Amino acid sequence: MRREVIEGAKTPLYLYDTALLRRSLDAVTASQPAGSVVHYALKANSNRRILQIIVHAGMGADCVSGNEIRLALEAGISADKVVYSGVGKTDEEIAYALSQSIACFNVESVEELQVIDEIACEQGVVAPVALRVNPHVDAHTHHYITTGLSENKFGIDISMLDEVVEQAVALRNVRLRGLHFHIGSQIVNLEPYRLLCARVNELQSRYAERGLSMDYINVGGGLGVDYDTPEENPIPDFAGFFGVFKSQLQLREGQTLHFELGRSIVCQCGLLVTRVLYIKKGLDRTFAIVDAGMTDLLRPALYGARHKIDNISSSEGRCWYDVVGPVCESSDCFGRDVELPQTRRGDILVIRSAGAYGESMAMQYNSRKLPGVVFSDDIE
Repeated sequence: MRREVIEGAKTPLYLYDTALLRRSLDAVTASQPAGSVVHYALKANSNRRILQIIVHAGMGADCVSGNEIRLALEAGISADKVVYSGVGKTDEEIAYALSQSIACFNVESVEELQVIDEIACEQGVVAPVALRVNPHVDAHTHHYITTGLSENKFGIDISMLDEVVEQAVALRNVRLRGLHFHIGSQIVNLEPYRLLCARVNELQSRYAERGLSMDYINVGGGLGVDYDTPEENPIPDFAGFFGVFKSQLQLREGQTLHFELGRSIVCQCGLLVTRVLYIKKGLDRTFAIVDAGMTDLLRPALYGARHKIDNISSSEGRCWYDVVGPVCESSDCFGRDVELPQTRRGDILVIRSAGAYGESMAMQYNSRKLPGVVFSDDIE
């Protein structure tokens, strides 16, 4: 990518490396278990051009709203590869998903199960569902993005599962396809996935003994990426991730295995490009005030996420800066004590690993404009 093009562009903007995205997708398809389905999690990034590339790779979609289902279908993802997750599905969204004949609802409560049954009855259809189980597996990640413990708002506690299974089997307009799990995000140690496999195997044995047949096992996603040295590790360890399930998970005859990957696919292909507005010297700290803010990349303000920040305009000396944005909130900070070359007004900084939960979470607080978007294909 030509630096002069970046430096001449209007900032802030998201810059996507489409070649890296395609290599990441190739790594997924080369290592996933035979016959499995990977559903891309649109919440990570629902940019239409990104979706087109993902569709070309043959992936399904993991959606958490009716609009995400619509985006997935408009992008060309087949309805029989669309799954619908989320704790707060509205009646309108459920009705729309049923009308599109999606593959499966990942159900998160008894009440939701009953509502889906009622709406399916009104439409004269049978809704395919999987029960999202909290397996009590600690993903050892940030408490804002762990989802598989008993105290999370997501899913059905494993101690309540038998009762919910009985209700699902008894409903006339619901077909229980199987079980769904998602233990958290940004998981960098594969051991939680091994524990998850053991828990799934236990549940499978329990229900097989009771004569309950299931054709759908969804183990979610959550594979982490390298935020500290992204240039050294641009593609996550998909082979290791999928290898755990190949070796540890005991599928039954006729079952299909499903994954929901988002961050690991798109994170490293995106940069947030921003320009330095001012260098402000305080009593003890020096601030690099940039034109991007928490409105453009919310993760650092929301839960203290750290992204590698580089100055591509300077290579002189080394100084320490607090890189902050213009939004009227003290939390509008991309990094404290960030070591950079000597930085001046007008320099271009790039905030790396911003392809996931960056553009998709952008907002217009302070009546700011949304960031621009550029693709490497267009400037190379």
